[in-house]
Amino acid sequence: MATIFEWSGKTSKGLIETGELSANSKEEIISILRKKNITPTLIRPKGKAASFGSKLSFGGGVKDKDIVVFSRQFATMIDAGLPLVQALDILSTQVENKSLAKALTTIKGDVEAGSTYADALRKHQKIFSDLYANMVAAGESGGILDTILNRLAAYIEKSMKLKKKVKGAMIYPIVVSTIAIGVIAVIMVFVVPTFAKMFASFGGQLPAPTRLVMSMSSFIAGLGGLIVVILLVAAVVAFAQIRKTEGGKKATDAIFLKLPIFGILLKKVAVAKFTRTLGTLISSGVPILDGLEITAKTAGNKVIEHAVMDVRQAVSEGKTLAEPLMKSRVFPPMVTHMIAVGEATGALDVMLSKIADFYDDEVDSAVSNLTSMMEPMLMVFLGGAVGFIVIAMYLPIFKLITLVK
Repeated sequence: MATIFEWSGKTSKGLIETGELSANSKEEIISILRKKNITPTLIRPKGKAASFGSKLSFGGGVKDKDIVVFSRQFATMIDAGLPLVQALDILSTQVENKSLAKALTTIKGDVEAGSTYADALRKHQKIFSDLYANMVAAGESGGILDTILNRLAAYIEKSMKLKKKVKGAMIYPIVVSTIAIGVIAVIMVFVVPTFAKMFASFGGQLPAPTRLVMSMSSFIAGLGGLIVVILLVAAVVAFAQIRKTEGGKKATDAIFLKLPIFGILLKKVAVAKFTRTLGTLISSGVPILDGLEITAKTAGNKVIEHAVMDVRQAVSEGKTLAEPLMKSRVFPPMVTHMIAVGEATGALDVMLSKIADFYDDEVDSAVSNLTSMMEPMLMVFLGGAVGFIVIAMYLPIFKLITLVK
């Protein structure tokens, strides 16, 4: 029994056409449209949700590691001579991640319908970034898709390592600080009041440190502690709301880059990411202007993003890459000078990769130094705070023992 299908496609002149056709299968619709010189982009039974196309959104559950494994497996299959559709069909049933498997099934359908692999990937931006799709497009046009896929896998792996280093640098002080504050809060709320009741029966004037600790305990255990918690939650919510606005994100990103310790680390991470991304794109055959735009979008910092977009504008006007980078004052002089040398020698992609490798090592060193510096500081803070509370609580007892003697 024939089914009515809704379809849309591109004509030979690049125009989008839509319509309905009655046929027994999707393949019959594809055949009819190709005879009319129309490249189908969407075919679905009338009245049903799209089985493939841009309306579907696959999300969140796909990790970078899943993309790396998929890219390497796909590159191996392409290198072995398997047709694109067959490789996608095999991998869609083989990958463990369900969201990725569904996306690959959809992509396979798009490719069968006449779409390029890169265009099919662009419909799943939550899984495959602009960088990924553009590099695949360059690989398809140059006939080196397997090489590009391996290069993408290597790039994602290095990006994962960079993220892990930064997270490690941030998580350690946060965890230790949280534990320290929790320990002090427990002592102030549960331990100090017990001593306070005992000291109340002694009578007389308590030492100043003891009175200070007891006052702080009363404040934290009472309404004051609740007010502090509410203010902290309000501050976090306000900060999150500010970060949602363009101006707020740019302002806070600028503050982050100027922080005494973390700012230096963030700058090194930004340089490593910028040079690695742009170098990978250029070496894969992506035009410099497209590469700069993608690099700006993936910068992760609004200050860096705006600086790179200004550089892109300058390059589009005929200037070299190094000159506007130097004027931006965001990137270190060493980076801009090395890029200038890379442009002059015609080996910009190689020079960018060398800079990225150097700054990866710099990030390693910065993280190690940060951890080495923060560890004793946090230990001194925790030990000093707990020690002060303990001494303050035992001072009246020592005084009492002296009076008894």
